[in-house]
Amino acid sequence: MSDTRIERDSMGELDVPASALYGAQTQRAVNNFPVSGQAMPSAFIHAVARIKWAAAQSNAELGLLDSQRAEAIIAGAQAIIEGTHDDQFPIDVFQTGSGTSSNMNVNEVIAHLASKDGLEVSPNDHVNMGQSSNDVIPTAIHLSAALAVKESLLPALEHLRVTIDTKADEVSAVVKTGRTHLMDAMPVRMSQELGGWSSQVAQAMERFTSGQERLGRLAQGGTAVGTGINAHPEFAERMAKALSEQTGLRLVPNDSFFASLASQDAAVELSGHLRTYACTVMKIANDLRWMNSGPLAGLGEIELEALQPGSSIMPGKVNPVIPESAAQAAAQVIGLDSAVTVAGQSGNFQLNVMLPLIANNLLTSITLMTNTSRLLADCAIASFTVREDNIREPLARNPILVTALNSVIGYNAAAAIAKQAYQAGRPIIEVAEEQTDLSREELERLLDPARLTEGGIPE
Repeated sequence: MSDTRIERDSMGELDVPASALYGAQTQRAVNNFPVSGQAMPSAFIHAVARIKWAAAQSNAELGLLDSQRAEAIIAGAQAIIEGTHDDQFPIDVFQTGSGTSSNMNVNEVIAHLASKDGLEVSPNDHVNMGQSSNDVIPTAIHLSAALAVKESLLPALEHLRVTIDTKADEVSAVVKTGRTHLMDAMPVRMSQELGGWSSQVAQAMERFTSGQERLGRLAQGGTAVGTGINAHPEFAERMAKALSEQTGLRLVPNDSFFASLASQDAAVELSGHLRTYACTVMKIANDLRWMNSGPLAGLGEIELEALQPGSSIMPGKVNPVIPESAAQAAAQVIGLDSAVTVAGQSGNFQLNVMLPLIANNLLTSITLMTNTSRLLADCAIASFTVREDNIREPLARNPILVTALNSVIGYNAAAAIAKQAYQAGRPIIEVAEEQTDLSREELERLLDPARLTEGGIPE
């Protein structure tokens, strides 16, 4: 038996693998775009299938598609949504800028699955009824991204935030030397330090949640250029309603299909929020690396969980592998955002022509930040231990504690005490006792590191 079969499209005949569920248009794209070897994300393909599911239902309700074909299309689409045929979508990310190839890939697979028992289902006339790649692909970008944010990213960030807050409670009694410019500064509680991380994560969640509203405005119904040609006047509303019921998202037709097709502003906004959150992840990862540094010649404030040997040549070496992984993931997201920003500018007249890249980068970034957030929570923050001896001694000798005396003896006198204490390697309280009229008891009160973490003007 031959390992290929002949398929036909408007351009003629083409050999297609005998086992493939797709047809000629998909095979042409496979032949035309051997670029990266990276197929479109499965979450994006599933979103396109959801659109086909909702379109078949809507067209049947409108009397445009017979119930037998509608049911067959819905069944085929559902199989794709469930991931049954993920291997049937081989087209490269770097394909035609409209994503027409991926739209037709899904159309052809569904048509193949639906055409049985004498029923003929056309990928264009039936599966793609009332649609164009030009509104399907922007809708799939919004839909897949909104689902990924709701189902994966936001739960992961909430898990990280709760983990940070739990750890902050555990270490609330630990007072350490604060640092600005990587230099000793006034003391802080470790819980305050972690509280800053928690606030950053919470604010990232606010940004992602706010962006969901704009992702919920769909292009579907605009068809070829935004005019809605070949789509029933009620199609857009019915599609949005069907997709909302199917996903639990709040989805509506955009107030301008011309904007939906020609621009990708909501996607660029989401990518920007991902970049911002990547900066948060990088900051947390780098703080953990610095705090863990050593264990002897670094700061050594904490000890991260030992997860694997750190060197192929230095026995006993253990490295902060989770923060290092997180920093790399964050760097990748920042780079992917730059590409999305360029792609967002590529709306020439009535269509953006870098849609597959936008879809791929958004979903890749969401995956990276989702998985990284959970790893940081479970394998770094929840499990680190505090090395209190390494924190206590530098804190007692920190000359910057003298800042608390500014309002009592003046800045210049305090600076002279700090300089002398640092040069002599002596605790600040000893030098202050010698250089001022303040009693030891008063100095202990004024220079108490724990009290200094509460802010305000010393009395």
